[in-house]
Amino acid sequence: MERPTIWGLLAEFDSPSALVAAAARVREAGYKRIDAHTPFPVEELGAALGVKPTILPLLVLLGGLLGCVGGYLMQYYASNIDYPLNVGGRPMHSWPMFVPITFELTVLLGGLTAVIGMLALNGLPMPYHPLFNVPRFALATRDRFFLSIEARDRLFERQETARFLRELGAREVSEVAR
Repeated sequence: MERPTIWGLLAEFDSPSALVAAAARVREAGYKRIDAHTPFPVEELGAALGVKPTILPLLVLLGGLLGCVGGYLMQYYASNIDYPLNVGGRPMHSWPMFVPITFELTVLLGGLTAVIGMLALNGLPMPYHPLFNVPRFALATRDRFFLSIEARDRLFERQETARFLRELGAREVSEVAR
C-alpha cells in the first residue's frame, strides 16, 4: 500500500446539528478514522462518532489505591520497622494515626494519575497537527464545526470522499496537506 500524499479531508459545517448528522452518516458509511472539531462541547457528537469509553476512571482508581497502600505501608515501615519508638506505652502499630497521610496520598496519586493519564490518552501535548495547515481551521475556535477524515482510512478515496462530504451539506471541503 503506498503512502497517501495528503493527510485527509476537512469538511466545514455551520451548525452543531449538521455536524452531528454528518458524523453519524460518515460512520454509517464505514469510515473509522474520523474526528470532529468544535468551538464548544457537543454532547451528541461522541455517540455519532462512535467514541469508545475511556479507561481513565480505572487508571485513577489504580493510582488512588497505589497512593492508599503506599502511604499506609510507608508509615508502617517508618514507625514499626525502621525506627520503632514506644512513646507513653502506646501500641507500635496504631492505625488511626496513619489515616490522614493515607487519605492525602490517595487523593494526591489519584489526581496526578488523572492529569497524566488524560494527557497521555489524548496524545498531548501536540504542538503540531496537519489540520493547522488549513487556514479556515482557525474558525474551529470561534463559530464553525469541522469533520475530518484521515487518508489512512481504508475507505478513503480523495474525490469520492470529498463528494460524499459535500452531499452531507458541508459548506466547504478542504484537502489537508501533510
